[in-house]
Amino acid sequence: MKAELITRFRDIADDGTGLEMVVWRVPDPVPPSGHRFKYRLVYVESGRRVVGFDNERGKGDHKHFGDQEESYTFVDVDRLIDDFIQEVERWKSEH
Repeated sequence: MKAELITRFRDIADDGTGLEMVVWRVPDPVPPSGHRFKYRLVYVESGRRVVGFDNERGKGDHKHFGDQEESYTFVDVDRLIDDFIQEVERWKSEH
């Protein structure tokens, strides 16, 4: 099985603020993640990532909020996107 694109969305304004979401279904989990999805969801302001969810080899599922990074418990793609949007809204309300 090849990697299959599940969703790709990008909306970045001229000032460098916006969202980008990319989710792939992959043939094998990206260690140490146990699921078969590879993802990168990011909210940027002035070209700088301020909220992000991703899973990378060696780190697994985690999220970024400002300068903080913490682990993230992946449930499914719908929940991932909902959690990401919720964190973006939280960022906007606090900053």
